[in-house]
Amino acid sequence: MLLLLLASGCAAQAHDTAFRFEVNEGLNQNYLIRDGDTAAHLLLRSGRNSRILTAFPAGNSGTGVWFGPLAEPADWLIESPPKAKAARDSRDRPLSGIEFEAAITAPSLTPKQAVLSNVRVLRDYDQYALVPAELVVAPAASGNTVTWARDRLDGAPGYLLRLDVLDGAVTPAGTITAGADGRIKLRVTAATGDTPLTALSGTALLNGRERKLDAAKNTLTFLSYREKFLAGSWRFNTYFGRDTLISMMLLKPVLAPEAIEAGIRSVLARLGPQGQVAHEEAVSEFAMLTHQRENGTLSDAPIFDYSMVDENFLLAPVVAAHLLDDPAGVERAFAYLRAPLDNSSIGQELVRNLRLVASSTAAFAHDPRYGNLIALQDGHDAGQWRDSGIGLGGGRYPYDVNAILAPAALEATARLLDSGALDPFLSADDRIQLSDTAAAAKTWRAEAPRLFTVTRDAEQARAAIDSYSAKIGVPAQAALAALDQGPVTFPAVALDANGTPIPILHSDDTFDLLFGSPPPEALDKQVGTLFRPFPLGLMTGAGLVVADPVFADPGLQARFTNHDYHGTVVWSWVQAALASGLGRQLGRTDLPQPVRDHLLAAQHSLWQVIDAAESMANSELWSWRFEDDRYRIAPFGATEGDVTEANAAQLWSSVYLAVTPPP
Repeated sequence: MLLLLLASGCAAQAHDTAFRFEVNEGLNQNYLIRDGDTAAHLLLRSGRNSRILTAFPAGNSGTGVWFGPLAEPADWLIESPPKAKAARDSRDRPLSGIEFEAAITAPSLTPKQAVLSNVRVLRDYDQYALVPAELVVAPAASGNTVTWARDRLDGAPGYLLRLDVLDGAVTPAGTITAGADGRIKLRVTAATGDTPLTALSGTALLNGRERKLDAAKNTLTFLSYREKFLAGSWRFNTYFGRDTLISMMLLKPVLAPEAIEAGIRSVLARLGPQGQVAHEEAVSEFAMLTHQRENGTLSDAPIFDYSMVDENFLLAPVVAAHLLDDPAGVERAFAYLRAPLDNSSIGQELVRNLRLVASSTAAFAHDPRYGNLIALQDGHDAGQWRDSGIGLGGGRYPYDVNAILAPAALEATARLLDSGALDPFLSADDRIQLSDTAAAAKTWRAEAPRLFTVTRDAEQARAAIDSYSAKIGVPAQAALAALDQGPVTFPAVALDANGTPIPILHSDDTFDLLFGSPPPEALDKQVGTLFRPFPLGLMTGAGLVVADPVFADPGLQARFTNHDYHGTVVWSWVQAALASGLGRQLGRTDLPQPVRDHLLAAQHSLWQVIDAAESMANSELWSWRFEDDRYRIAPFGATEGDVTEANAAQLWSSVYLAVTPPP
């Protein structure tokens, strides 16, 4: 990946933050711009399957045109970079967008499908080639110009995509043919009528202590707004609860207090009836599509997804870290908790979530058996950050939620209760219910992890490593050398519906380093398991992979590959969180020297691969290939075998602004 800072500026007002930057990953060229009312992400896809796509944070909207396959691969070349461009629709209503010029050396481009709508509609078309019939719009050709334009479903200002052919011609059938020089050159205008968000930048975003990483700063700034932080672009240009909370936790040392509080506020504003944290929101036209199908209306009222279970247990630890541990947060806590939020207050909404934490963990605290653990919701095959359907290997009880996040939320609840900060918002019943959380946390810490233990004897482990390494074409020597004569034990990624561990090695003990204080012996084992060489552990020359199916059956191994979203791939935020967690644990004073030495060695190894992948750090994730006797980084989504593509700008991948390498 190449990321270039083209122009920059940071100030508190939206119209003072004009900047743009470029990210190239594999076949994808990405250009991101924010200037006045315009915030846009342009993606040009090269290769045989070309496309032009623009995503806007405004309404999580976008425009895209996919072209028919080319006989030979061809590359796009930007000849005039994107600039903010105001436009008007057919009824003379204002649109905001971009204009740019690009060329490609190809005999022709045949538009296969244009999609103008919410980004979630564009995502579905890109992955499944499906688009709702009511959103399909025919092109209008006039001379050497092809235009797609439509109002939003409710008649409000909608979306525009216009291709002006500057070199080449448009045939009567709509195909764009090359000019005499063999090139097609286009001037492209893409625009949306959805309401722009309010930029959060400058001293309102960062406190001045951030690392000097222009790429990460650009990424964070592009995704930061007073209404919400966006999860990632182009595919997730809207609120995601998990991404917001983890990013707030990791960025906390360098975020301005009002930015942290804006992030927390966005989560509290979207709580469900029982205090659940919203995972994702459907806004603008995607909300209309959903309302139309459910009740026949064209309301654009947001729809919140409460299907994830992990996010319910992330809020309390993040709030406690800000309001109880950060001096700036402590100073602001009184006023912040009393601040109004819709018809409630910040403090009242927080208590609703804490009640949920206490009530949903009570059964296991009283009777610690697997059936009382936190399970995925009925009818759902995902419920935590590994949310790609097979991310838990078919499991129903996630390890991270039960062994780490639930007790961490209980501990944070007990701390908030003891601090007195919540006193104005608690009823007598609340005090009784929340008073048990400290004791419940101890039960969860002691009893939940043991239910996930997987054990393989040394002979089984050796055979599994030999077989799996040969299957995927990586060397086994380092992994075999790391074996001793004793059994291999590790926590399963999840339990199935019968309480049987799913034997997938994983990176989720990272959360314990970030939120917990495991006993030194347990901490030493956690870190040792994470950092064993792949495929006995997770460590490769391309980074720390988030899953490893070496001990799973062939069926699961086939679904946890380096082409799968939650397979043997490297996620940037996981490495950052692990680096932060290691630093946090090394700050303890109770660690025996051998444990401290092991953590320091792990920290050194981790930062070696972080530094080696510096060009990918702000991306969502990446893959790898093994060639010339080494692991080599491969952008995820850059090959036809990848199930989807990564975001070029990811919120929780910008956290290296705050995650500092050891001296």
